[in-house]
Amino acid sequence: MTQPAAAPDFDDSLGEAGAATPTFRARHALLRRLADVVCLPSSRVNAFERAMTADLLVDMLREAQAHEKLRVSRRLATLSDPPSTLVRLLLRSDFEVAEPLLRDCAQIADSDLVDCARHASVDHRRLVAARRGLGELVADALIEQGEPVVLESLLRNETAKISYTGMEAIVGLTRENARLVPALLKRPELRPAHAYVLFWWADAEARRTILQRFAVSREVLQDAVGDIFSMAAEERWQDPLSRKALQFIERRQRNRAAIEKSPFENLEQAVAAGQSGLTREAAEEISYLAGLKPTTGLKILSDAGGEPLAILCKATGLPKAAVRALWRGLRRPETDASGALVPALERVLVVYDMIAVDRAQTVLRYWNWSLTSALTPALLKAIEEGDEAALDEFSTPQRAAMLALSKEFGR
Repeated sequence: MTQPAAAPDFDDSLGEAGAATPTFRARHALLRRLADVVCLPSSRVNAFERAMTADLLVDMLREAQAHEKLRVSRRLATLSDPPSTLVRLLLRSDFEVAEPLLRDCAQIADSDLVDCARHASVDHRRLVAARRGLGELVADALIEQGEPVVLESLLRNETAKISYTGMEAIVGLTRENARLVPALLKRPELRPAHAYVLFWWADAEARRTILQRFAVSREVLQDAVGDIFSMAAEERWQDPLSRKALQFIERRQRNRAAIEKSPFENLEQAVAAGQSGLTREAAEEISYLAGLKPTTGLKILSDAGGEPLAILCKATGLPKAAVRALWRGLRRPETDASGALVPALERVLVVYDMIAVDRAQTVLRYWNWSLTSALTPALLKAIEEGDEAALDEFSTPQRAAMLALSKEFGR
């Protein structure tokens, strides 16, 4: 075989990498020639010859100096299909060595990128996260590390694909890294299951975005299953699976059965009584009358931002005055020294005005479903221990409950 000419970018000058060691001139020449063979077109070298040369080059590079690895990395970055064994070795090397491949080589196998994500540095992962056309498996490997700078790069990569469980993991991480939220809210993979959990620790601007984007109507569902309500009633609602789903879809929000057992004539009376001071018992009674489980009601009433109060009142047909009554019952200031509404209450009242009844019901039903539909002993134990590593063992509502409630249960 004719000896290949040295590639122009694999020269004897090391530039910023350092000075050549005269003792190892033969090594440098050999590395260059082997790299040239690996880079030959398929018309000049077959797959087995390329693989054999790559194996020899890998063996040499394991003990080579960083500047020698850098030369090979720069050479391979120009290939459309570099040998995986070489790529994996160089991607595990120092960042300066891996950088040319990560920036300029378009065709790196997902398996090699996953290996890099799990065994290299945060700088490696940041460049991996920015690669065009990044797949779900690689994204999941990056998310495993939980590094904000890497996650921010991943979320801003419009060509990357993030899996459902990957998005779920990022949502959990935003609790301690609020700077990820704006980029997360722009992702097309974000689903209501993620957004309604994220809502609980998001700031006011993010909450407004979530309500505008995900507070959708259930009209399509209601039209599709309208005749099933009578079927379920004939069966006396004995099937728990259909009962939970239909409770989410139905138009009526208030719990008529709870009114018959309540000391109050209706929800309005319960709210009016609570404005002098909301006790836990009063909060639970309001929850039952509003068609909510106590867990959901208590979380809504204890929320620091206050927007859930507007959702509760609008969804249940309460007037805007009820928002102020609940605000007062929670002992929160309504006006400042000048007599003007405090910004927090003003923001909550704006939310009440901006959201339609049916859309507010969707949010409220989703909270009630996701936070309480499947609080099994195993889930409660996981919430108490903050065991978010076990998310895959649980259903969508269970995982939502774990994320939203983990701080409330001993974490």
